[in-house]
Amino acid sequence: MRKFFLPVNNAGDLRRFYLGKGANSDKYGRDMAGAKIKVIVVDDSALVRQTLTDILSSDPEIEVVGAAGDPFAAAKIFEEVAPDVITLDVEMPRMDGLTFLKKIMAQHPLPVVICSTLTDQGSETTLRALEYGAVDIITKPKLGAKQFLEESRIRICDSVKAAARAKLRPTRGAPMKVSPKLSADAVIAAAPASKAMLQTTEKVVIVGASTGGTEALREFLEALPQDCPAVAIVQHMPEKFTAAFAQRLNTICRITVKEAADNDTMLRGQALIAPGNKHMLLKRSGARYHVEVKDGPLVRRHRPSVDVLFRSAARYAGKNAVGVIMTGMGDDGAAGMKEMQDAGAYTIAQDEATCVVFGMPNEAIKLGGVDRVLPLPAIALEVVRLCSGK
Repeated sequence: MRKFFLPVNNAGDLRRFYLGKGANSDKYGRDMAGAKIKVIVVDDSALVRQTLTDILSSDPEIEVVGAAGDPFAAAKIFEEVAPDVITLDVEMPRMDGLTFLKKIMAQHPLPVVICSTLTDQGSETTLRALEYGAVDIITKPKLGAKQFLEESRIRICDSVKAAARAKLRPTRGAPMKVSPKLSADAVIAAAPASKAMLQTTEKVVIVGASTGGTEALREFLEALPQDCPAVAIVQHMPEKFTAAFAQRLNTICRITVKEAADNDTMLRGQALIAPGNKHMLLKRSGARYHVEVKDGPLVRRHRPSVDVLFRSAARYAGKNAVGVIMTGMGDDGAAGMKEMQDAGAYTIAQDEATCVVFGMPNEAIKLGGVDRVLPLPAIALEVVRLCSGK
């Protein structure tokens, strides 16, 4: 059986692979001085390769430097150019994507974005790729559906740009037409300034995350005690994958973790994760909190949107909420966190050192909406302390 190795033959070659781009390269050899992000597309479907190439090439910040039908063909391209990001299919001939991913991460780690189909059967395998070191998941764009294709274009290009800026963490393994960047106003109106929420003994924890968030959420939720306050989470992730993500977390955490359904009650010892491609809002009926799951436009270029969840928490929970914003590219959640703080909630941002991408927390900090910045391992302890009133 043929053995596969990426084309790095000796220590000198490896050093040139990492450092050959000059003084402006980062620790992985990627040029961060304003040059276009170099991408290699790896997918066994010629149609998908062409579609992804067209989508990525429409963004002026991205250059597709190669497309390959399998990992062996991709390795040949590596001999000519060192990419900044790879988009990688999971199911391919000659070598599957997970095996290729493990080889990449073992020999010279690079940001990898998994490009997968919307299938329940493949979601578990694709989520395993995140544990092996992939930065993000995107879904293959459907052809013939204009809205889906345009939203796919936004999601795919943003994911690749986020991956190019990501800090890789040790694993347990023609210019684009930009759609308007809608605020949470598109889904939920801001609460009147005079409408204050009475403080109660029942607290809720509201969390937002994006790139790098799957592992950050795992660490956070694993650290929560069985009787922790109710948790509502928006993690930027495609539909179908959030259910599998919640199921996997449910098997390793002391608390119950599930994908949210419309009108689910917020319960102690339970975390609800917003379904992919749906917005989730916190609502209150009497002394009880529940969630609303609904359709709507992309907000801050995302659905679900952290801003939508945070604004609803500001409106319906106020000082009864603790807000947490974690690793992620962009600014989704920053404005909503400021609204939560203004409504009396205590707000926490993950620190730069433990973020894969310090975009979302940094934007919230710059807006002045963060009460405390903490490393990831300390967030769960602080949330429990705040909710216990100590």
